[in-house]
Amino acid sequence: MLATERESLRHEIAELAEKYEHKRDGMMPVLEAVQEKYHCVSDFAMQEVARQLGVFPTEVYGVVSFYSFLSTEPRGKFAIRLCRTLSCDFAGKREVARQLENELEIKFGETTPDGLFSLEYCNCLGMCDHGPALLVNNDVYTEVSPELVSDILEKYRRMFGPASQLEEKEASHA
Repeated sequence: MLATERESLRHEIAELAEKYEHKRDGMMPVLEAVQEKYHCVSDFAMQEVARQLGVFPTEVYGVVSFYSFLSTEPRGKFAIRLCRTLSCDFAGKREVARQLENELEIKFGETTPDGLFSLEYCNCLGMCDHGPALLVNNDVYTEVSPELVSDILEKYRRMFGPASQLEEKEASHA
């Protein structure tokens, strides 16, 4: 991380900590904000959160390592989390997982080379009666079928830039 990035991150964490009155109770929202913007919570960020909130760095690390929605490793711009509960299993989770892996050409626990998507399993999303369920960042999708996977991925590809990667590939083959 460059010095200017560190200073920017330090400033952002200080502003967030101020919003939560530099109290320990503000740790989760501060960490979530860092995760959302930087796609991970770096060692430097954990140290800075600890300093701003007056807690030990090991406490911040404990929180980051406990919650699956926080990560010390960079994730894609769009983190796709597929519910791994038994009810989603019965509803077709395995087929959805296979389709996600095939379309993104990565396995669960990996990030696409372009840094756009990460695949993860997560515990219950609370949509047991509408499985399989998945989450793309904060957007919930229920009753997901393998056929819907392409549409869901394309929606986020279009968000990333003016043209989807599919359109770019088609244009290069024309």
